[in-house]
Amino acid sequence: MVKIGTHNGTFHCDEALAVYILKQLKEYKDAELIRTRDPQELEKCDVVVDVGGVYDHNTHRYDHHQREFNETFSEKHYIRLSSAGLIYKHFGPQLIANKTGWEITDPRVDVLYNKVYVDFIQALDAIDNGVSRYETELKPRYTDHTNLASRVGNLNPWWNQTGIDMMERFVKASNLAGGELDDRIDYLAHSWMPAREVVESALKKRHDVHPSGQILYLEQFCNWKDHLHTLEVELAIDTEILYVLYKDESGKFRVQAVSIAPDSFVSRLPLPEVWRGIRDQQLSELSKIPGCVFVHASGFIGGNESYEGALSMASQSIADTYSSKKA
Repeated sequence: MVKIGTHNGTFHCDEALAVYILKQLKEYKDAELIRTRDPQELEKCDVVVDVGGVYDHNTHRYDHHQREFNETFSEKHYIRLSSAGLIYKHFGPQLIANKTGWEITDPRVDVLYNKVYVDFIQALDAIDNGVSRYETELKPRYTDHTNLASRVGNLNPWWNQTGIDMMERFVKASNLAGGELDDRIDYLAHSWMPAREVVESALKKRHDVHPSGQILYLEQFCNWKDHLHTLEVELAIDTEILYVLYKDESGKFRVQAVSIAPDSFVSRLPLPEVWRGIRDQQLSELSKIPGCVFVHASGFIGGNESYEGALSMASQSIADTYSSKKA
């Protein structure tokens, strides 16, 4: 029987998840789990994670505690891998293909492989290696014992508990971590990825919307902000996208200014100052655009009864900006 080896005693999220990932693969699906630090017993295992003092993909040894270990997910990343990151680095594409049903050569697998690392695995690598999210001289405002690593750690027996089945606890921890990984992959594959495709399609059609190529129209609303900034780089878009148009839940149309970064409240080009905080007929008269509904006080978003009206709001904003620069 195929055997997966890891250390006994107190467990952590990284090896719990590493074991779960391996168990999702055909070659390790029915593997026996061995928890020990005995070198002779580990030698009998087909794959060993988080123990043994060796990292060698060829022999399937995946420890990260060695003094000389400096492996990261890629040259773009600087956080050293834990056993979760090591196993994911080598088996992640296969995991993604298995979970999504996509062929491993499908370009979407590589996109999702990298996104899952950044969104999920990287934090576990950082926590296991003692890397803080912020400079350590800053004092935390509250204590957080609700993150995944903490919840897995909390499954270890208390110091004064006896008679605990440690293998049962470890399997529970592994399934807890793995279940959350599955949920993340499911969301990214079936919500995040389709949104990326919507945005990519809109980018390719941007010159059909407006000759400047700076206005996008989403044929279907989706969470677009993160994708837009990423795809601008990947597709080498030479002119910044300034506005995104889409239909809202009421059937009216929105014109939203693109932020300077996905998590920023600062817009590349807010809607005109004179429109901000104005609504309905007053706004239509002021802008000379029929069907206006509103412009937010900060200028980051506005609304119109029609697509043509929303497009006019965006295009007039661009034209006014260029006119003022020439003046």
